[in-house]
Amino acid sequence: MRLIYSLLIYLLQIPVAAYWLFRALVNRSYGDRFGQRFGVGYPQLDKCIWIHAVSVGEVQAAVPLIRAIGKRFPDHNMLVTTVTPTGAARVAALFGETVSHCYIPFEMPIAVDRFFAAVNPKLALVMETEIWPNLYHGCGVREIPLVLVSARISPKSVDSYRKFLPLFRDTLSHGIIIAAQSEADADRFRSLGASPVRTWVTGNIKFDIELPENLAERGMALRRDVFGERPVWIAASTHDLEEQQVLVAHEQLLESIPDLLLVLVPRHPERFAVVSDLIDKRQLQKVTRTEGRA
Repeated sequence: MRLIYSLLIYLLQIPVAAYWLFRALVNRSYGDRFGQRFGVGYPQLDKCIWIHAVSVGEVQAAVPLIRAIGKRFPDHNMLVTTVTPTGAARVAALFGETVSHCYIPFEMPIAVDRFFAAVNPKLALVMETEIWPNLYHGCGVREIPLVLVSARISPKSVDSYRKFLPLFRDTLSHGIIIAAQSEADADRFRSLGASPVRTWVTGNIKFDIELPENLAERGMALRRDVFGERPVWIAASTHDLEEQQVLVAHEQLLESIPDLLLVLVPRHPERFAVVSDLIDKRQLQKVTRTEGRA
């Protein structure tokens, strides 16, 4: 079944490439190292430990893990892959040149082979929800240990995966270790063919982050310096249609709290202009900030 899957992946490459090129026209960051998504332009690494984190949230969750691995294995290169350019920017902001970054290839076998040939990982760790049949198969045939870290899977996703159970049973059969967030997640992975012996419940890695002791004081100081005594509420990482609901709620709150300030942060930067137009249509006052610039 993986052969059929791979053939479909190849057939979809033209519309996929067109989609990503369109996104690059809307948001130039999506054109960053575009060839890596198709198997071209990876860094050449040796003795590499590879961590995959889709976007900003997964990168942030992986910070303690990446730092712990760096201390434990200082003689190994560290590679972090992401799907999104915002994830890439977060890797750069957090780690600078202490880790390497590239974009994970699309699931074409030829791109996957070129990726492994270039970065030569000795260990692979994948954050949370990513299941990639060809990438996992690539780890298996190269005997690269693969760990799904803080792994989770929703009941809805399980129902979808079960429609292609032979494919996902094969995907999870290459000696993969699953460190699930909960017993329910572990059971869902087992139902898809994950080995009961190699499936563990380790909790959510996001709770392992070490916070500075003075974080609360710093937060209060930031709030005082930026907003003074003005009441503030925040809607962050919003998606399409959610901003409209937030703005309606804000207008209702303004009736009883006239000086209330809303900090609205869309999840995807390419939507900033769309949300700005929504605010203008509702004739609300606004100040915009994009990548630290007014």
